[in-house]
Amino acid sequence: MAGAASHCAFLDYHGDAGAVWPGNTETALSETRTDVSLIASDNKRVIVGLGATGLSVARYLSSRGLPFAVADSREQPPGLDDFRQAYPDVELQLGAFSDEQFTGASELLVNPGIPLSEPAIAAAAKAGVRIRGDIDCFHEAAKAPIVAITGSNGKSTVTTLVGDMADRAGLRVAVGGNLGTPALDLLSDDCELYVLELSSFQLERCQQLGAKVATVLNVSADHLDHHGSMLAYHQAKHRIFQGCKKVVINADDSLTQPLVPEDVEKWVFSLGRSDFRRFGLLEQPGQRYLALAREPLMSADELRIAGRHNLSNALAALAIGAAADL
Repeated sequence: MAGAASHCAFLDYHGDAGAVWPGNTETALSETRTDVSLIASDNKRVIVGLGATGLSVARYLSSRGLPFAVADSREQPPGLDDFRQAYPDVELQLGAFSDEQFTGASELLVNPGIPLSEPAIAAAAKAGVRIRGDIDCFHEAAKAPIVAITGSNGKSTVTTLVGDMADRAGLRVAVGGNLGTPALDLLSDDCELYVLELSSFQLERCQQLGAKVATVLNVSADHLDHHGSMLAYHQAKHRIFQGCKKVVINADDSLTQPLVPEDVEKWVFSLGRSDFRRFGLLEQPGQRYLALAREPLMSADELRIAGRHNLSNALAALAIGAAADL
């Protein structure tokens, strides 16, 4: 379980997405249907959007014996053949959403690539349907502590570094999320620590993460076509801090500063001078060190990843590791 897979973000829903209830499977698989009556019963759970994330949610719900339907507005979404083979009796609806399509559902588990402003999703939310994502399911099921990492840049590098640090510390660690393996596929009773890279798309629909350690590495304008504004993007990123026990802050970027209770433990990293609970740089004659307080930890020349930005990434990983008690 240790380590991270290659960088393969699973925000795999691009374009239009579509749902299904148990019923006439042959008809469901051969016809595009958009009538509201399909999703008009109580206690109906719908996965909206297939791809790697949707499939991981389907596996999660199926393993717990929870009934569900699936909708994707694309006629040939990624993972369609795998889904049909694994769940031939689960109704699947493909094709463009209608505005009221999901208003009869009890819960939507929405793929992170689908904007919550999508009219069918927005109408369901207005009707009182619960809107969640895969990370909410992960939070409910995970028995081991979670290290949660996001940021506009560097999050894959830092996630991989922290995963390697935990592995070398002798922990049974699982690494994934927006990096490599979908979060729900990481779940295991044997895991001692989860290290998750999370995107703003995942976080905007996450209700409570409760991470042991949470960080926003940096914030710069990104995905504004999805979020609509820099404010909305910033707010989505900062949802990572909901219910967290410790935070790691980038002192060089004021937009990473969280609004958390005073009793939440804080660690800091910076390309400036190191200090108490602050990982930074320590200059000594002829040499620069990554340091904590006045203690040099390693020479900057020893880093195998080049560039000033990777100095920051390494300092962030050190701070996260300290906060996670590695």
